[in-house]
Amino acid sequence: MELKSKSKPAIIFLGCVLAVAFCCSLCSAEKLCTVSHDAVSIQENSTVDLLVANVESGPDVTLTIVQNHEDFFYLQGNELMVRKGLDYELLPSEDAVVVRVQCSRTDSISVNVSVEVFVENVNDNPPNFAQNHYVLDVNELTPINTSVGLIEATDIDSDILYYRLESAMEKYFRLESVNVPKILVANTLEYDVIQKVSLVLHVQDTFDSSLTKEPFFTAVATITVNVKDIDNRPPWFQPCTRANLGIAKLCVSTNYKGRVNLTEKEDGPLALDPGPVFARDGDKNRSEQISYKILRGNEGSIFQIDEETGNISMAKAADIVGPITLTVLASQVTNRDQFAVTQVTIEVMRKSRNPPRFEKERYEGYIYSNSVPESMILRDRASNRPFRVRARDEDFATGVNPDVKYEVQYSSYVNVTSEGFIVLKRVVKTESFALQLRAVDASTGEFGTSALSVQVIPAVAVPSESGGGYRAGDMALLGLVMAALLVLCLIVIGFLVSRLRKGTANLNKLSECLGPCLRATQNGGGPKDSMEYTNDGFQTEGDQSRGGGGGGKRWGGLVPRRSTLPLGRSKGVIPLERKKRHCSTCGVYTNHVAKGGRGGAGGGTETGEYVKRQRKEGQKTVSFKEVEDSSEIEVEIIPYTVGQVQDDTEEEAPNGEVEMDGVVRDPAAPRPEGDDDDTAEPVEGQGHGGDLDSEQKEESKEADG
Repeated sequence: MELKSKSKPAIIFLGCVLAVAFCCSLCSAEKLCTVSHDAVSIQENSTVDLLVANVESGPDVTLTIVQNHEDFFYLQGNELMVRKGLDYELLPSEDAVVVRVQCSRTDSISVNVSVEVFVENVNDNPPNFAQNHYVLDVNELTPINTSVGLIEATDIDSDILYYRLESAMEKYFRLESVNVPKILVANTLEYDVIQKVSLVLHVQDTFDSSLTKEPFFTAVATITVNVKDIDNRPPWFQPCTRANLGIAKLCVSTNYKGRVNLTEKEDGPLALDPGPVFARDGDKNRSEQISYKILRGNEGSIFQIDEETGNISMAKAADIVGPITLTVLASQVTNRDQFAVTQVTIEVMRKSRNPPRFEKERYEGYIYSNSVPESMILRDRASNRPFRVRARDEDFATGVNPDVKYEVQYSSYVNVTSEGFIVLKRVVKTESFALQLRAVDASTGEFGTSALSVQVIPAVAVPSESGGGYRAGDMALLGLVMAALLVLCLIVIGFLVSRLRKGTANLNKLSECLGPCLRATQNGGGPKDSMEYTNDGFQTEGDQSRGGGGGGKRWGGLVPRRSTLPLGRSKGVIPLERKKRHCSTCGVYTNHVAKGGRGGAGGGTETGEYVKRQRKEGQKTVSFKEVEDSSEIEVEIIPYTVGQVQDDTEEEAPNGEVEMDGVVRDPAAPRPEGDDDDTAEPVEGQGHGGDLDSEQKEESKEADG
């Protein structure tokens, strides 16, 4: 125990000596060479002989590179240099490249120093596409936003690339995003519209090269997209007219027509209009096989159809006159869901044995040189009778075929009507022209022809028997003139009506004013000897002071009623009380008869006085008699013939003359002109509103008589 405790300090001392000796040896070794411990960074593709680090060493120290990756470095004295350019992409990893340098001396232990070299990546490589040209196939009607392909480029210098799609028809395709080169359908593709689309895909490693001074690289790839036709359309009967219904394509065909004769069976395919039954695949580039079938309308199995060609033929003769309508189906052999139908109408007719024939093989017509369009060709020079052609069909008993249509050939001057009249279509500038007429049987297609030569004659060469015809321009001018006259007449009538209404209003006011004074009534209820008259005034033909000659006038618009006085009256005059009274309603004076009845025969008072008014020879006598109603008067016209009846007022005059009311009149004398037995004219100026001076003059005349 004691021995072990005494040897322990000695061991510790020996260890310390050895440690000191080792440290001294290390210090002496480090003093051989030194290098900076900081890592060194250089860019790839650096220039050759680039200085990497400086190794410091003592005298007589030898430097040797003991670790040099692919001989990238070398020593030039104490300087560590780059032998060749470093490529970041060729380095084994992203870690630093380590270079070891050995420092040695003869009297010392060799020492190694290390240098870490980091190579920086530089954008020195462009992006690359795996191919320069790509081909893509896409079906028509592919849904929008469907991806048709992903075409990416690679770049060993960059992980993010930027793409751009260029196309002359950009509306059909687009990119998903600027960094994802997935090509999407942008619009509906239709094989009939477009079959191929060419695209150019651009890629670059910098988003915007104008914003940086660093180098950048691009790459380009071309893309061809082929649009494939799919089976999306049914068969189309030919010929047809194309139409669009939204994005769908249609082809509308006309029905087929044909003719066969009754009780006759035709051999081979029937001739149809516009052509034989034929359908083709609506998909332009597929040409699927099509089969045909008659669905309905073939009662009696008269017709049959070839399933492959579509030709229709007769299995037996038709026994019914009239149209037979067949419904024909065309469908794809591989896809029966793609089909179409059409109708074939076959007319069954009695056989035509004679075509239409004109009455003449050659006609002549005439037209005036100044004729305007729509004028008719004339049949001769001597009249204006229109030229007309007729065609007969001997298959009809009457010779008239209702299906005959007339046509004009080889001329642009005229047209022909359905009735056979030739009508000028434009102005003729030649002396003559010729044409050919055709009469076509629309039901059978048979026709007959005839020639027509038209001579242009002067306008004055043919006189008009019927006074000349009227052209459309003449009738239009006449209509304008008549319309102007009608408007003028309406204006005049309107003016006259307006004036008449104004005058009627004044007359109505006057009638309302004088009505109570002039209206005659019957208070006693018994019959009267004569018709009642309102005394509008009376004047003699020769009395100019009463309103002029020429007979009496109607005053105030009141027309006297016709007298019914019999010829054999015993009284020649009618008593009348003349009294000038004022009409309170009108403010005018009139003649009223006072109440109290008649006076005696010779009475001279106002109430009983009889007044006789006579006109000159050949004129009528007007008398007034009193009535029971003192507010009204009664007028009676006594023709001069009344005096021919003998009564107590008449006396026989010498020589056969008759005295009537104090006037001797010859019975055989002719009546004055305008005198009548049963008519009378009202007297102007007497009674209602009459002039007092004129009445006094009338009384003086009566007294003188």
